[in-house]
Amino acid sequence: MAGVKTNSTAGALPRFLTPLLVLFILTLGALTLAITTGSVHISNQELWQVITGGGEPLHRTLVFELRLPRALSAFAAGGLLAVAGALMQVLLRNPLADPYVLGLSGGAAVGALLAMLSGLSAAMVSGSAFIGAMISAVTVFGLAHGTGSWTPTRLLLTGVVIASGWGAAITFMLAVSPSDQLPGMLYWLMGDLAYARSPWMALTVLAIISVLMLPLGRSLNVLARGQMQASALGVSVRPLEWTIYISASLLTAFAVTTAGSIGFVGLIVPHMLRLVLGNDQRLILPAAALAGGALLTLADTLARTLIAPEQLPAGVITALIGVPSFLYLLHRSR
Repeated sequence: MAGVKTNSTAGALPRFLTPLLVLFILTLGALTLAITTGSVHISNQELWQVITGGGEPLHRTLVFELRLPRALSAFAAGGLLAVAGALMQVLLRNPLADPYVLGLSGGAAVGALLAMLSGLSAAMVSGSAFIGAMISAVTVFGLAHGTGSWTPTRLLLTGVVIASGWGAAITFMLAVSPSDQLPGMLYWLMGDLAYARSPWMALTVLAIISVLMLPLGRSLNVLARGQMQASALGVSVRPLEWTIYISASLLTAFAVTTAGSIGFVGLIVPHMLRLVLGNDQRLILPAAALAGGALLTLADTLARTLIAPEQLPAGVITALIGVPSFLYLLHRSR
């Protein structure tokens, strides 16, 4: 029996490490492409010189002050959205759930647009977006819980209603906004990384929550099969659901604060990974962080180079990728 257990454990390790290693290599490739591509092309050799402390001053400025922070911000936002989407799909036991389904994006958008209308700085816009997202999370959870217990269906319906309310508020603000402020507001709503600030806070949150979720992988696998089965197998269902909800809310809030409202990443990436890797959350969550980050990094690179010198919102590229991908997944599942 001991030998069988050892062989099983030894066989599981490469099964987890191999896909993660492949995704890690793809992520490095996406980041390298984002850093070297632009109006001034930087070769891989020149990039290595910059990384090792040499290179031309122009290249150092482009890499460390412009392209690298933006690429890392895109990676962080994509990873945050993908992990949040995977967690929301487990929590609601609904494959169509995504990070924005509970109105978090709407709350963040209202907070950001109010800051823009008030003429506040970019840092204040990001802070207002985060506050709006967390207000939305607390509101949805409070209304769904009420005086009794909440269910995934009740939580989902409450989130849809709150999201509709935020949508009406956003439409009103756009209608009464000065014309000179509309372009920036619309770009933020479509997801724009042109003014992304330091990525380190978002990367830190992504790393911490991803690490904290790994020991809960087995419990998440059981919860995905239903509350009754999870309870029967000894899982503390309610604390686990609270942990998932709070974690997904924080992930989404930081993603929206970093990059605006970017759709489809949190919906498509977990789906694709499950088709390829199975439904083991111990593998899906770290894989989602890497795959979501790489996808949004590539999308942002396309957004700023496709019609250069003009730039597109990254959300436009993710939608162009996400819509046909989602239709394909629906056709395949049928």
